[in-house]
Amino acid sequence: MGKKEDMEQHRQQRIEETGQLSLEPKEDGSRIQLISIIGEIEGHDNLSSSAKTTKYEHILPQLAAIEDSSRIEGLLVLLHTMGGDVEAGLAIAEMIASLSKPSVSLVLGGSHSIGVPIAVSTDHSFIVPTGTMVIHPVRMNGMVIGAQQTYDYFKQIQDRITGFVCSHSQISQKRMEELMMAQGILTKDLGTILVGQQAVYEGIISEVGGIKEAMQKIHHLADKQKKNDKKKIK
Repeated sequence: MGKKEDMEQHRQQRIEETGQLSLEPKEDGSRIQLISIIGEIEGHDNLSSSAKTTKYEHILPQLAAIEDSSRIEGLLVLLHTMGGDVEAGLAIAEMIASLSKPSVSLVLGGSHSIGVPIAVSTDHSFIVPTGTMVIHPVRMNGMVIGAQQTYDYFKQIQDRITGFVCSHSQISQKRMEELMMAQGILTKDLGTILVGQQAVYEGIISEVGGIKEAMQKIHHLADKQKKNDKKKIK
């Protein structure tokens, strides 16, 4: 097997195992890194082997490598997630938001629950016309809560999520809480489902678009930052 075939096999293996890929380099050797957040975001506990999951222990080191790489000039995040572990999701969102490299997210089938902070953590966000976002309070999985401290803990988690989303998008905290606590939309639960343009109207997502628009935007942001960096050097 030749070198080209080896590289292609390695690329395919990375996609299958981690959902990550370095896109084809430009003439100057610079690259855009692609990361996908698919299925359920896995925390410290391993989920079923038959479930589609995104492991945060794969994503966090990759984000650190993107920040440290001189070849990678931008990050594109593809999202199709039902949510998952709150702490893991917030860790991923905080890491993306702290990157010095430009970043763009694209919500495909959906970015629900803790997927919302990840979607807004980038510099610019897109959602396809049929993409969905589910906004709801922190769920308690049917657990009976008998102590005020436990209520306070869940409230603190919810405030962290709301604060992050509001500080990285155009939605107000009051409106975010209204969407979270809405009744009659989700069966047997509180919350709101936003589809495509509705997520943009509410100020959570930047604009409606697909992979073409997302690629154009990340290349535009990367080129803009490169020009700014050259001006600083001069």
